[in-house]
Amino acid sequence: GSGSGNALDPIPGGSFFISHELDEHWSVGFGQYGDFGLAVNYDNDWSGRFFAQNSSLLGLSLVPSVAYRFNEQWSVGLGIKAMYGMLKADTAIDRSPFGFTDRSDGQFKYRDNTWGYGANVGVIYAPQPGTRIGLTYTSQVDLDFEDRLDVKGDGRLLERVNNTETELDMKVPQTVTLSLFQQLDRQWALLASANWQDWSEFGDIAVEVDTTAFGAQSTTVDAGFKDTWHLSLGAQYQATEQWLWNFGVAYDSSAVSDSNRSVVVPMGESWRIATGATYALNKDTDVNVSWAMVWLGDMPVDQAKSVSGNRVSGQFDNAWIQALAGNMTWRF
Repeated sequence: GSGSGNALDPIPGGSFFISHELDEHWSVGFGQYGDFGLAVNYDNDWSGRFFAQNSSLLGLSLVPSVAYRFNEQWSVGLGIKAMYGMLKADTAIDRSPFGFTDRSDGQFKYRDNTWGYGANVGVIYAPQPGTRIGLTYTSQVDLDFEDRLDVKGDGRLLERVNNTETELDMKVPQTVTLSLFQQLDRQWALLASANWQDWSEFGDIAVEVDTTAFGAQSTTVDAGFKDTWHLSLGAQYQATEQWLWNFGVAYDSSAVSDSNRSVVVPMGESWRIATGATYALNKDTDVNVSWAMVWLGDMPVDQAKSVSGNRVSGQFDNAWIQALAGNMTWRF
C-alpha cells in the first residue's frame, strides 16, 4: 500500500458558557464544550489500512455548576458533568492473509454514541490582591461503547466476525491542575500551571479484526497508555485600556511509548506555543482571537497483529497541529 497521507483533517469546535451571581456569595453557571476530540482520515489503500482507515472519537460535555465565595480569599465551585461520547471507525480487512489468494480487501464499520457522567471541583485562594492560586479536580468519566460489527466482503472468511457484538470500554482520565495568576504591575501579569492526567486507566482504543487462512476473529485493542504531566508558563500584557495581549508555552509528556503507539491515535509528547489578543469593545463586551501551535515532532509506529503477524511500520515526520480560536464575552 501507499503512505498514510495527511491523516488529520480540519475539525471545527465550539463552546458556550454562562454564569450569574445570585448574591455576594453564590453564583451559578452552565458550560457546553468539546471536552476532547480527534479524527484520523487515512488514504483508503495505505499500508496500515488493516489497522485503521478512518476513525473519530469525540466528547461533548454539558456542565451545570454552582460556586460559593466564603470571603475575599476563598472560593469553591462544583460542576456535574454529562458527557456525550461519539465513536466511529472504518477499517479494512485482509481477505488474502499470507498472500495465499488475490482477493480484494473487506471492511468493517463500528459506530456508537453513549453518555458518561462525572464531576468537576475547583478551589481558588487569593492570599493578597493580584494573586490567585487555583486547584481543580475533574473526575473520571466512563464511556462504554457497544456495536455489532458491520462487515463487508464475500467469503466464509468473514462470516465469523460479521454482526459480532463488541464492547469498547473507555475511561476519560481524571485530572488534577494547580494554577497561579500573579499581577506584577498595572500592565504585566504572570500565569503558570501544572497538571496530571490519569491516562493509564483509559482502556480500549479500537476494534481489530485479524484474519488467517482458517478464519477471522475480532478483538479489542488496549491503548497501553501511561499517565501524563503538563507544565505551562504564560504572561499577559495590558497594552492599553482596550488591548490585552496573551502569550505562553507549555509541555505535555507522552501518554504512550514508541512501542505502544497506534495509528488509531498517533500521539506523543508535545510542545505548545500560543498567543492571542483581547479587545474591549466597551465595558460589557470583549472579543478575542488566539492561535496555538502544537509540535509533536517525529512519532515512530511499529504495530502488529498477534495471530496473522500483519504489521505496519513507519514514522510520522515533524507532526504538528494548529488551532485558531475566536470568542466573545458579553456581560449583562
